[in-house]
Amino acid sequence: MNIARVSHPTKRIKTRIGIPGSKSESNRLLILNALSGNQLELSNLSTARDTETMRKILASFEKEVDVRDAGTAMRFLTAYFAATNQHKIITGTERMNQRPIAPLVNALSEMGFDIRYVGQEGYPPLEIVPIKSLERLENETHIEGNISSQFITALLLIAATLPNGLKINFTTELTSRPYVEMTLKLLEHFGIRAEWKDNTITIQHSAFQTQHYKVGGDWSSASYWYSIAFLADEAEIFLEGLKDDWTQGDQAIVDWMKRFGVTTSFQEEGALIQKRAVNFPKMMKMSFRDNPDLAQTIAVMFAAKDIYATFSGLETLRVKETDRVAALQNELKKTSTLFDYSDRYDLHQLKGIFQIPTAPIATYNDHRMAMSFAPLALMGEISIENPSVVEKSYPGFWTDLEKAGFVVVYQ
Repeated sequence: MNIARVSHPTKRIKTRIGIPGSKSESNRLLILNALSGNQLELSNLSTARDTETMRKILASFEKEVDVRDAGTAMRFLTAYFAATNQHKIITGTERMNQRPIAPLVNALSEMGFDIRYVGQEGYPPLEIVPIKSLERLENETHIEGNISSQFITALLLIAATLPNGLKINFTTELTSRPYVEMTLKLLEHFGIRAEWKDNTITIQHSAFQTQHYKVGGDWSSASYWYSIAFLADEAEIFLEGLKDDWTQGDQAIVDWMKRFGVTTSFQEEGALIQKRAVNFPKMMKMSFRDNPDLAQTIAVMFAAKDIYATFSGLETLRVKETDRVAALQNELKKTSTLFDYSDRYDLHQLKGIFQIPTAPIATYNDHRMAMSFAPLALMGEISIENPSVVEKSYPGFWTDLEKAGFVVVYQ
């Protein structure tokens, strides 16, 4: 199954889809549960490969663990193994070992943990070496805020378990702020309170309170259905499991899509999204500083409708599963769309006259490339390489497309 050929014969969609549990929430909750001694009551955890990887490693007694391509697991587990004073070596795929981790290692080292690079300095694999006493740890550290919010979340997750608590100081502007806020909301749910003042977050040593938490539907996964609704001739899609509570920052897609005629009505079991005819703007300025995982979805959607756009806040995309900016540039060319960088304005510019691609869309081992380009099947038949990459976050994606009337043929 190296290529999926995808089409939609009617371009009219009426369906009900069960959105998988949030991977972002689930991965945080698995760490918190392990730190609490498995005392938390969790339900609807994600079935994504990343989450399953985290679950297996937390249950393993092996000294060397392999997170594969799960960046979240690499960051969160580094802090977790340090805080629980375990001797571990953490490695991953070739690409995973090319993704920077120095900001987190530096912050943990400043506190007094012993984290060593096994290979190239600044990158995994890592060796976590137990220290003599956690009581001697410093209760304050510094970290860049503009590289990955997951570095900050990794520190926040362990903060309350440290004997002296933790004060985290951001040395730069914070990117992906909603993901940090998600972490704090989850901590608060289990009785851990934080004080956030200016560029500092402080958490005192405290115990977790046993509470039930049901993971909400994943808004990053839901974003592809908003793109589908926009590109369809008619669309009425009920997305089960989505919550209107703004725990996940990617719920911003709700407001973003209103101007393009895709409306959202929340009900007890989820959200109903519908398409209505509107005169949508043909020129847009978009910042993805807080929502980088939506950038690919929006870029492909805009390209399909010849919307001229300028994008900012894409800095973190270059150190994801692939260099997502370069991947978008390469694959959008196949649709006769340019996605160029403007040095003068420090923006990426999207422009062109869309054509359905005749060459297969490469996915670069990146789940979001596959799911962002899949909605183009509403414009004509497309081919997507390595469709199984969606298992990283949304294992049932292709099956759900078929429920919505798409024809998916594997070759």
